[in-house]
Amino acid sequence: MADPLTMVDITPAELSAAEKIFGDRLDLAKRYVEHLATSGTERGLIGPREIPRLWSRHVLNCAVIESEIPEGSHVADVGSGAGLPGLCLAIARPDLELTLIEPLERRVIWLQEVVDDLGLDNVTVMRTRAELAVGHVEADVVTARAVSALSNLAGLTIPLLAGKGEVVAIKGRSAAEEIEKAAKTIRKLGGVETSVLTVGEHLLEEPTTVVRIVVNKSQKKA
Repeated sequence: MADPLTMVDITPAELSAAEKIFGDRLDLAKRYVEHLATSGTERGLIGPREIPRLWSRHVLNCAVIESEIPEGSHVADVGSGAGLPGLCLAIARPDLELTLIEPLERRVIWLQEVVDDLGLDNVTVMRTRAELAVGHVEADVVTARAVSALSNLAGLTIPLLAGKGEVVAIKGRSAAEEIEKAAKTIRKLGGVETSVLTVGEHLLEEPTTVVRIVVNKSQKKA
């Protein structure tokens, strides 16, 4: 059987982007990718076919959103899974405090192993569902990727902001359509501004699409 690490591919352009995003913590990012390619694949957190594009499709796609998160924020990553985007942000931004929220035990065990191995002292892993974390986690920013449609995701993420903050959700081409369907729910939960952002245009061949929801219950629209 082929060594999965030999299947991990990174182009010169992607390496340049990784150097800009991770800086002097690039080696930590490389070790994280090694975890994804080996134990992450063995335990079913990442599909084997994804190994050649771990950098392009997953790690850089997630890490580039660090530019949208204010300095010193407490970030809650909902449905963290393989740590996408939570661990990417923790590596790229040691100034952030990350809480990874994940309900499945096998994923939680893996996440904690990776956090311990990389020495990420700015990360807490919580085994719970997002809706049960409300009141226990009060974040400035909530992130999510590939969790659910925005109409459902809004109810899982916005309450973790305790009335004020931002949701930064990585989405695909249907982002605008999802916003339209979720608009009423978002307003009801305190969302005052929702927008689609394209992040990483000058770094990545395929930039990341993000839905940002600004939440401020004291200014809730009718």
